[in-house]
Amino acid sequence: MLAFSRRQILQPRPVDLNTVVSNISPMLSRLIGETIHIDIRLSPIGQVKADPMQIEQVIVNLALNARDAMPEGGTLTIETSDADLDQGYIDQHQGSHVGTYVRLAVQDTGIGMDGETKRRVFEPFFTTKDVGKGTGLGLSMVYGIVKQSGGYIDVASQFGSGSTFTIYLPRQSSTVAPSRPPAVAVHPLPTGRESILVVEDEPAVRELIFNLLHQQGYDVIEASDGDEALRIMEQTLKAIHLLVADLVMPRLGGCELAQRLALQRPGLKVLYISGYSDDSVLQREGLPASADLLRKPFTPEALSRKVREVLDKPVP
Repeated sequence: MLAFSRRQILQPRPVDLNTVVSNISPMLSRLIGETIHIDIRLSPIGQVKADPMQIEQVIVNLALNARDAMPEGGTLTIETSDADLDQGYIDQHQGSHVGTYVRLAVQDTGIGMDGETKRRVFEPFFTTKDVGKGTGLGLSMVYGIVKQSGGYIDVASQFGSGSTFTIYLPRQSSTVAPSRPPAVAVHPLPTGRESILVVEDEPAVRELIFNLLHQQGYDVIEASDGDEALRIMEQTLKAIHLLVADLVMPRLGGCELAQRLALQRPGLKVLYISGYSDDSVLQREGLPASADLLRKPFTPEALSRKVREVLDKPVP
């Protein structure tokens, strides 16, 4: 909601979208599954001024949306190029502005959308998914991040013919040297065999964490809220080495959940995650000063290394 209303705290800097796409593409392959082919098409482009972690979140959300639109498999195409928006384009696309931009397009070969769905696709809480399978916040978050970055997003789709989400971000001045598509930078991430309980009420974030940690060799159990996590822990006898919990959740927050589980499982290690940057919120939730906290949005590398760091800490 903060992203949609353009009140989220961003940390913009000069960014090469080709680098962002290249770095995140290995994770996308694991995230969307083997039945979907990813086609990356990167052209020499200028730089934009944006928060790179938020741009990663945009790409992930669009990829997850594309995956859900292709239940039988298909092709996900991610493309970059420079673009100039003229008055003719502006006249046909309300909210856009004349100027020089970098274009990022995410296209799928899925089921597409009818006119009513396309009209409402960026509305918060609007979703065509079954109850319990989506919050309707993924695309509204994309919309908010793009708008807050000074850009414009357009969607083209027809029912049965796939969808294309096209993002235009203002291109930096010509004094910034245009980039060439870089080689994919793949850094080995820490692995492990421990059991981890992931508690996160946002399905897209929970799925992202689950898939990443599972790929790194961990035995991952997931819960959609604190109440479900308590039920799971009561029913399982196997050792759980780490709790990864969202700090702010409905009914039962991460801190209270960790306190309850500590009575059942002494020595359970905890990693909190939170999208709130205001320390007063963290204090209100009862976050201990010595607690391990990872702020959203985070990169796959940051999550992997923080999980390994907390697991390797000696039990107090």
